[in-house]
Amino acid sequence: MTKLKLGPLADDKPVKISVELPAAVHRDLVAYAQVLGGTTGRSAPEPSKLIVPMIERFMATDRAFAKARRDRPAQATGGSTEKSG
Repeated sequence: MTKLKLGPLADDKPVKISVELPAAVHRDLVAYAQVLGGTTGRSAPEPSKLIVPMIERFMATDRAFAKARRDRPAQATGGSTEKSG
């Protein structure tokens, strides 16, 4: 069985999004949805439902983004993490 990075999608309220995708990306989303449906034993989800979990997964596994996000508060405040007193 194929091991995909995404698992079953949470059954939540639909969210309307408006985005323009290249045709090749849409075809890949449709194909991914079909494979995902086959691996989870459910019907294929709407391809648009894959976009948010894919972006979340991408950001969660992007080490450079995680490091930049951790470093950002210290840079934004301009202060150190030392306690005074």
